Amino acid sequence: MLQADSARGAGSSSAGGDFVLYLEGPQDMGILLAWCRRLLPQAAAPLSRASVILGGRQPARAIEHFKGLGGAEAGKRGLCVLDRDDGAAAVGPSPEAPGLEFFTWTRRHIESYLLVPEAVARVVGKADAGGRVGRELRRHLPANGDEKAYQVLDAKKLLARDGPLARRLGRQIPLARVARATRPPELHADVHSFFDAVRRELGLVEAEVVR
Repeated sequence: MLQADSARGAGSSSAGGDFVLYLEGPQDMGILLAWCRRLLPQAAAPLSRASVILGGRQPARAIEHFKGLGGAEAGKRGLCVLDRDDGAAAVGPSPEAPGLEFFTWTRRHIESYLLVPEAVARVVGKADAGGRVGRELRRHLPANGDEKAYQVLDAKKLLARDGPLARRLGRQIPLARVARATRPPELHADVHSFFDAVRRELGLVEAEVVR
């Protein structure tokens, strides 16, 4: 079910009010907003107001909701962000909903982009004085540059509150905090591409994007 409370402001007269951002779940929203405060801080409030939670990977639900808002004919613009999951193909624009674009991560999950040992270590802080976090995380990660392996790696399971990393470290890994702790040069090109799309949708100029 669409979470209507997340859509407050969609279609309002405020900045970005004609823009709707469709997300699979609340955790995705927390991660994206944390990155946004790093890369595009002026867009954080508009994105929060524009967000609609789909309750899973449901592009058809985004299409129906966007059409219900009047779509492009009503001056609306939309961006639907999807995990790739188990090798699912990227979703293209639908002729049913002009004005609604889709962004599909090239890796399996949005959580895949949080697998930055340095960022996780920053969140753990002094508890990682011996570098244990980095060593443990690297045990599970593919080789650098092996994007095919990242497309099948189950980052949700690895970073889950009861997942192998949390059990090994004896503590839960707060994902939104990891996202906020990841520095712009450490972020994957996919994340920068997403915020390039956000910049275009909100009409922000290139110079306003923090790299």
